[in-house]
Amino acid sequence: MSDVAVYVIANLVVKDANEYRNYEKGFFPILKKFGGELVTFDDNHENFEGESPLEGRVIVLKFPSEELAKKWYADEEYQTLSEFRRAGTTLKSMTMVRGLPART
Repeated sequence: MSDVAVYVIANLVVKDANEYRNYEKGFFPILKKFGGELVTFDDNHENFEGESPLEGRVIVLKFPSEELAKKWYADEEYQTLSEFRRAGTTLKSMTMVRGLPART
């Protein structure tokens, strides 16, 4: 199932916009290095039903495989850059969700 796309869903609350901007500045080159793409982000998401644990910004990333998503997250350059995210936000969650395999 290594060829199945995966999605990383992050939910965070920005506390210090300047620190978070430092994270954003270096984010995309590292994401692209692992074949990742930004699907969307939303600061004003809407919950249709039930109690939502989400607050702040919701970000959806897509990777070609689980292996690449895990390599991206574990990457030393990404982890160093993430210190800006950690300093500028409260991370509520970062979750990997596996896509559906191709139907035959």
